[in-house]
Amino acid sequence: MQGRIFLSSPHMSDEGYEMQYVKEAFDTNWIAPLGANVNEFENELASKVGSKAGAALSSGTGAIHLALKAAGVGEGDIVFCPTLTFSATANPIIYQNAVPVFIDSDYKTWNMCPKELEEAFEKYPEVKAVIVVHLYGLSADMDKIMEICRRHNVALIEDAAESLGTYYKGKHTGTFGDYGVFSFNGNKIITTSGGGMLVSDNEERIAKARFWATQSRDQARHYQHSELGFNYRMSNVVAGIGRGQLKVLDDRVAKKNYIFEFYKRELSGLDGVEFMPSNGWNEPNYWLSSMTLHGKVRPVDVMDVLKKENIESRPVWKPMHMQPFFEKYDFVGTDVSEKLFENGVCLPSDTKMTDGDLERVCEIIKGLWR
Repeated sequence: MQGRIFLSSPHMSDEGYEMQYVKEAFDTNWIAPLGANVNEFENELASKVGSKAGAALSSGTGAIHLALKAAGVGEGDIVFCPTLTFSATANPIIYQNAVPVFIDSDYKTWNMCPKELEEAFEKYPEVKAVIVVHLYGLSADMDKIMEICRRHNVALIEDAAESLGTYYKGKHTGTFGDYGVFSFNGNKIITTSGGGMLVSDNEERIAKARFWATQSRDQARHYQHSELGFNYRMSNVVAGIGRGQLKVLDDRVAKKNYIFEFYKRELSGLDGVEFMPSNGWNEPNYWLSSMTLHGKVRPVDVMDVLKKENIESRPVWKPMHMQPFFEKYDFVGTDVSEKLFENGVCLPSDTKMTDGDLERVCEIIKGLWR
């Protein structure tokens, strides 16, 4: 059997940037959730995306949790959340004992539908926060969503876990809302093996998030805690990997775009195939190249034939309102997200893929139409 092709695996820099910073952490014995790498990774990433401040954390999930807390979300509060996303977007709402209401997608962006968001506000006028997701590196329709949130005077949190390096109208996703969240999980466009970042132009709130993330330890000689805290801070070693990875972000985005355009060129002529939408205001990172199928060949056929050839692929996210844990919560919309789940498939988008790998994937898929 030929070598395995991954969906999206870690890709360290050829220059060894990561090891330089990791070695520095070892040489200085800063093997802890604080140190120069943590501080500089926060500064460098915030500067890269155009935010005033960042807090380096142990996961993107933790970043969403602290964003909700910073926005004042508490017990019984309603939070609007896209239904077409990974559960890590919705879980922190439950951590805060708040109530999620799931919003449908639109076909134009695959992200939160502004029309359905407006309808949700009519149904639930007392809302504490809105979480918007930039799915697979495609930006949501931010102008419309921001206008709606401003009109209703509600906090906006951007889950940009999948969209680091994506631009909306020339500006980085994750920098439009009150808070932005990035993930550095092993499969993301850059990785620290595990980790996340919370960014905001509100430097005071970011400082507070760092405090909460460090067990809310008060400034006192003894251990004193006046607030509930969390163990969410990123380690200095992990942050070193992140600093090195940040240097190759633009290269990774370019390769993801190359992969998407390769698939689109080779496969879009097949009967029933449609690729992720593109809009004039959107410069995606194309974290995962995804397509929908509307003919005899179904997503499971593609995934099965690729699996037989030792190639990873996966379905589009199953909507939250269809999940056993979340199905008791309200959903506002029609069936757009369900149709995207039913018809969608994510193709291998690993930045280490060669043209030979891409040709191999395409030939295998084309065989289903022959």
